[in-house]
Amino acid sequence: MRKLTKNDRETFLRLSEAFYASPAVLHPVPRAHHERAFEELMRSDEYAECFLLERDGLAAGFVLLAKTYSREAGGRVLWIEEVFVLPDYRSCGLGGECFREIEAYARENGFARIRLEAESDNGRALSLYERLGYVPLEYVQRVKEL
Repeated sequence: MRKLTKNDRETFLRLSEAFYASPAVLHPVPRAHHERAFEELMRSDEYAECFLLERDGLAAGFVLLAKTYSREAGGRVLWIEEVFVLPDYRSCGLGGECFREIEAYARENGFARIRLEAESDNGRALSLYERLGYVPLEYVQRVKEL
């Protein structure tokens, strides 16, 4: 796992679009959203950071992290916004390795909690999260587009 750099633009866009074309998300987003995300990631790591997952020197996926504050958690929260592993690299331990690195990063940087979400029918991801100790929250989330 390594931090995304400006030289990774095309790799990030390719992986990001593959993620949003997968059943792990409700719907695709316009390419401009992916491009703006990359620009924000290159501008600053204040709100978000992205790491490429690599295997044998090749891009195998990515993880996009967002940062927020929660009074309930008693401090900063690291959101795992997106985690995506290309099909050829699944079931080889990359997901567990990625989460170990994310958790170490969160501890080293003083985060109080890690939070994530998944589609309710994404059984494979939910099974991984449960094995890693992530517990469900009984919140109903809502969204309003502006």
